[in-house]
Amino acid sequence: MSKFERIKEKKDISGSETIAEKIRKRTPWIFGKKLRRPKIVFPRLRRRGITVPTPSKTLGIFVIYILLFVLQTGIIYLIYREPPALGADSKGDPIFLYSSVHDSFIIEGIVASILIFISSTGFILLYQASKHSFNRTMALRILVLGIIMIFVSFLALQYLIAVKTGNDPFK
Repeated sequence: MSKFERIKEKKDISGSETIAEKIRKRTPWIFGKKLRRPKIVFPRLRRRGITVPTPSKTLGIFVIYILLFVLQTGIIYLIYREPPALGADSKGDPIFLYSSVHDSFIIEGIVASILIFISSTGFILLYQASKHSFNRTMALRILVLGIIMIFVSFLALQYLIAVKTGNDPFK
């Protein structure tokens, strides 16, 4: 074996074959010997960047809950329609619920959002109860609290809708 063949053999071992080279070996008539893709070795550079500490998961969940609460209050409706905060009847007594189903006071949206938020927290507690499967009493307490929160908020929202439509069950 000549010196030139040994050098060529070492070059083949040192570099990895690219996909194009593998194709060229199997089908030399497509590319021919004149078309070669050069092997370029890019230097590994360190990226120097600013390291910013990431916030905790609790802070992220807290921000998400605040965002959901703001969206549930109907902030877009409040900005677009500009409803009054509270209303008054003909006697001058304050009313908290608008008489139409299609419109609402600001306080209605906030109360409904709080009730939906309580219900959402109840569903989260139902999920958390499954994590305490080995501690039966703790799981049962969390489960009962979650079910109570869901049930109470559902009944309160149904009552609000009934009063808005004029079907007050307590009159």
